[in-house]
Amino acid sequence: MKKFYLTLAAVAALTFASQAQTEKGKFVVGGGLGFNTESVKDTDLKSTSFNIMPSAGYFVSDNIAVGVGLGYQWNKSEYDAEANVTERTNSAFAVAPFGRWYSANGPVRFFGQLSVPMSWGNQKVNDEKTANISNYGVELAPGIAYFPTSKIGLEFKVRGLYFNSNITDPEGGSAKTTVNSFGLNANSLAPTVGVQFYF
Repeated sequence: MKKFYLTLAAVAALTFASQAQTEKGKFVVGGGLGFNTESVKDTDLKSTSFNIMPSAGYFVSDNIAVGVGLGYQWNKSEYDAEANVTERTNSAFAVAPFGRWYSANGPVRFFGQLSVPMSWGNQKVNDEKTANISNYGVELAPGIAYFPTSKIGLEFKVRGLYFNSNITDPEGGSAKTTVNSFGLNANSLAPTVGVQFYF
């Protein structure tokens, strides 16, 4: 009987904790950090990328948060055309306003996030600026969050439905190029994993 009451108390505590995170007036803080490098064996081909995107949101009503992410993206590619090494570097500052909706209370909750990622920066070849670059997009991403405590949420999210427009404006008056992409990426074998903090 004592074991039954302890189990009941644990379930009640988890339920209470899960109800405390997404109430109106609360904040959520999180973000992303990424680093990647790769090289091709027996060649001088090499690429490195880095990005950081901290984010913060505010619950305007129970289970509905709005917020923004601010960050920086950088990548560099190096290759050797018969010992004439060329480096191409892209760097950009990024902004991503978002809105997020959570399902009903519980320690495991589904959510949907609508975001509008944008970035502005430049492209350099051998340390000389060659173009301005900008990206504009819209993403609708589903996910699931598990709340082990009232202050921490562990998340698994897929990219979902997205549209992106990449604009390259070369120096010297050359014509702009715009590449638009649209798709659905719901690969459950490669989700984004994250931690959010609620207070």
